[in-house]
Amino acid sequence: MQRDWLILLALAGWALAVPHYGSDFVVSLALSCLMYAALASSWSLFCGATRYMSLATAAFFGIGAYTSALTLEQLPWLGAVGLGAVVAAVVALVMGAAVLHLRGTYFAVLTFGMTELIRHAISYWEKQVSGTVGRVLTVVPERDTVYLTVLGLAVLALAVAIVVRRSRFGLALNGIGADEQRAQTLGVNTRLVKTAGFALTAAFAGAVGAAMSVRWTYIDPVTVFNPFIGFQTVLIALIGGAATLWGPVLAAVVFSLLAETLRLQMPQLYMMTLGLLLILCVLYLPGGLASVRQATFVAWRDDIRGWWRDLRGGKKRGAAA
Repeated sequence: MQRDWLILLALAGWALAVPHYGSDFVVSLALSCLMYAALASSWSLFCGATRYMSLATAAFFGIGAYTSALTLEQLPWLGAVGLGAVVAAVVALVMGAAVLHLRGTYFAVLTFGMTELIRHAISYWEKQVSGTVGRVLTVVPERDTVYLTVLGLAVLALAVAIVVRRSRFGLALNGIGADEQRAQTLGVNTRLVKTAGFALTAAFAGAVGAAMSVRWTYIDPVTVFNPFIGFQTVLIALIGGAATLWGPVLAAVVFSLLAETLRLQMPQLYMMTLGLLLILCVLYLPGGLASVRQATFVAWRDDIRGWWRDLRGGKKRGAAA
């Protein structure tokens, strides 16, 4: 545990210095890394432990963004971000009460369906009630303020993950992921634990959405409720290692670099790269990038040598025949 705190302190110190020596492009890239590090780490906090595949991250992100857009003129900056977290957590409590009794594909499909329902509901409300779609943000904080806020959320998400992983609450989450019926038999209130974990994940996603909304200056449901935000968060967590602490952070850096280098110029190649990384991790790194060790490379080398030996042996037998 002490090592994790030292690593977090070192990474936070390095990220804190970026705005002082980095260009606008570097700061924007670091901000993207921090955003997905916070989203993927908080997602893994619940889903990685319980093995519930939630696709509702985009819903909580969008709720936080809209909460910030509606209240930023009346509330201070941190107040708007905090309110975004609270509103997202309340929505998660309601959503969790409706769908957390399901598992597997049913849970994933329903969380995605509820995300789309919320997006269309807000679009309908804007068209019918306010007469317009989207919000123009007239009060926008400075670049460094947004960066420090997202950095604080990412550090807080990792700090909470470190504490929860070694708490009774974390053990209960892991027990649900291993065998929910057995955990319930042992006295764990699985419904309460799952709902609390789901709301905690939603609070971080809502806070990140509230903080990141000002990057666009104009937001609409299509932008902030974009399913790609949720899907990429899940991919980052899975490829980095959803059951690990630092895997999602490592994958967030890799994905952000890929996004900047490929997505704008070659979007098809970017999506193909994401799919290829996911396939390779499922086949050869089920524990994610965080599970890579020296023994992993040795095993890969032995597998390649064995495959090459079998291939040459097959060719020789064919030539002899």
